Amino acid sequence: MRITDLMIQETMIMDLQATTKDEAIDELIASLNRSGRINDPVLFKEMIYKREAESSTGIGGGIAMPHAKTTAVNEPTVVFAKSRKGLDFEALDDQPAHVFFMIAAPEGAGNTHLRTLAALSRLLIDSDFISQLMSTDTPAEVSALFDAKQAEAAEKEAAKEKAKAEKAANAASAATTGQQQNTSGVIVGNANSEDFVVAVTACPTGIAHTFMAEDALKKKAQEMGINIRVETNGSEGAQNVLTADEIARAKGVIVAADKNVEMARFDGKPVLQRPVSDGIRKSEELIRKAVNGDAPIYRSQGGNAKEEGASAGKISVGSKIYKDLMNGISHMLPFVVGGGILLAISFLFEQIASPENPIVQLLQTIGGGTGAFHFLIPVLAGFIAMSIGDRPALMPGMVGGLMAVNSNAGFLGGLAAGFLAGYVVIGLRKLFKGLPKAIDGLKPILLYPVFGLLIVGAISFYVFDPIFGSLNTWLVDALGNLGTGNAVLLGLLLGGMMSIDMGGPFNKAAYTFAIGVFTSSGNTDGAWMAAVMAGGMVPPLAIALATTFFKSKFTEQERKSGLTNYVLGFSFITEGAIPFAAADPLRVLTSCILGSAVAGGLTQLWSINVPAPHGGIFVAALANHALLFLLAVAIGAVISGLILGLWKKSPTLVK
Repeated sequence: MRITDLMIQETMIMDLQATTKDEAIDELIASLNRSGRINDPVLFKEMIYKREAESSTGIGGGIAMPHAKTTAVNEPTVVFAKSRKGLDFEALDDQPAHVFFMIAAPEGAGNTHLRTLAALSRLLIDSDFISQLMSTDTPAEVSALFDAKQAEAAEKEAAKEKAKAEKAANAASAATTGQQQNTSGVIVGNANSEDFVVAVTACPTGIAHTFMAEDALKKKAQEMGINIRVETNGSEGAQNVLTADEIARAKGVIVAADKNVEMARFDGKPVLQRPVSDGIRKSEELIRKAVNGDAPIYRSQGGNAKEEGASAGKISVGSKIYKDLMNGISHMLPFVVGGGILLAISFLFEQIASPENPIVQLLQTIGGGTGAFHFLIPVLAGFIAMSIGDRPALMPGMVGGLMAVNSNAGFLGGLAAGFLAGYVVIGLRKLFKGLPKAIDGLKPILLYPVFGLLIVGAISFYVFDPIFGSLNTWLVDALGNLGTGNAVLLGLLLGGMMSIDMGGPFNKAAYTFAIGVFTSSGNTDGAWMAAVMAGGMVPPLAIALATTFFKSKFTEQERKSGLTNYVLGFSFITEGAIPFAAADPLRVLTSCILGSAVAGGLTQLWSINVPAPHGGIFVAALANHALLFLLAVAIGAVISGLILGLWKKSPTLVK
């Protein structure tokens, strides 16, 4: 595919009028929208700014490449624009940008399109080519220039492939031992040089900077007479993956990446960890340092290279906590969605058949407390810990999360256990740093697991269990004493408690109280169950409503997850809101508590009775006032959804 198949002339802007970065982005998006290449300008702009928040796409040299990959794009498109005066795009070299390429890639972009975008990115490393672009006056001239340049690049690539084939044939016949082509890619540089480095390039979207950094490193290495192999982590996944032999032979490793890449394979090697932009603009510096071994030794067990002298760029405490938290949430989400949907289906079958039906029992076993839902908190805690302390922290983090579940500590206890385990392992690494190197191999398989588990387990057992256990008991007793008081007040309290920790001691205390009264007194006390069920249905429904009607306030992944919360909310599966609550506890919990309290209070105001301990909408017909019960849930969900949607900060405001 030609680059000009994506860079259509009707979208080109030969005289950009913008004077600021924001105006430039708006003008480029407007061109895409006019041509019908995008279907949701608001969402597309949100994703553009989300990428800008990672690092500026003003790569320097007068070039800016704002880009996004999202469902808001109808067809893969590149908008070319020129600004004769130039403007401040927060470029990495602090120079004004004159040439702009806004890349719009659909969520399901094919490999052909992605390879074409990669080819475009590689062309922009050529400063002479950029100068030629600046001298063009019409869209036709731009297209002709790109077609000629791509044809030239194709001829060079064909010549390289022919040379590689001949070289491989000669190598096979002569059984040479020098550096030659291998199965995973090509070593670039001087075949007679003993200086050899490896590199990995990656950016969050993987459609531009990844390949520009690759090409810049290869070109600079060839100029310096140094051999290099570059692995790219783009939208198509990892390409030209480094082999264990290449890593072992390399004098140093360059990781120019703005997202996580597989690092354990570099254990014991000098590793430079830099932003992907440094791979583009500081390629000579990175190669020189890697060849000279001027880089910190990377240790994968329980720590990171920064502790041995790396200067990989500072990250705020809040950003680090958020990154660790999101690692746990992203791994927990499949358990929430998979288990929750199966539970919802089981409730439906339960109404058609009976609780003893084999299908009902199967679905509830797979999805419920002994299946997927049993792993929610352990997985959350384990992967938070792993984000902090690497693989040795995974096991103690998961065990700490499991202990939090068994002690009714809930997801808040799991959060604490996860962070505790991660930093315990980091502490152990520092503690054991002075041990003889002969026992280094014992650290990840003996010392970290044993001491990490002991410390995390002991703190969970002696701190989490007593505190949350006592709190749970106190809450149940307090609720029992309130039972003789104002019914509406107790409904408000029970409903609100269902949202405080969504599975923790508050939630369980309210539900246990309602179940206790329900089972001891019969259906006449199903009123408290109505308050609890309404309160528990509100959080996921509120999340679903907020992500539907306040799209610009949520990321694309959050909107997709929000859709499943309709099913989970209708099914009285409060846990569907946990990922959102964990990521933004203040806004989500406060909003949900208010709506749940209102829903619970309304059930008592309207004297609603639900004679079933679970089921949500599937048992609503059993209520004495079914429509009023649904109305109470709807009012609570709308209140929470509105508060959350209005209160939450929009990602488009992050610059």
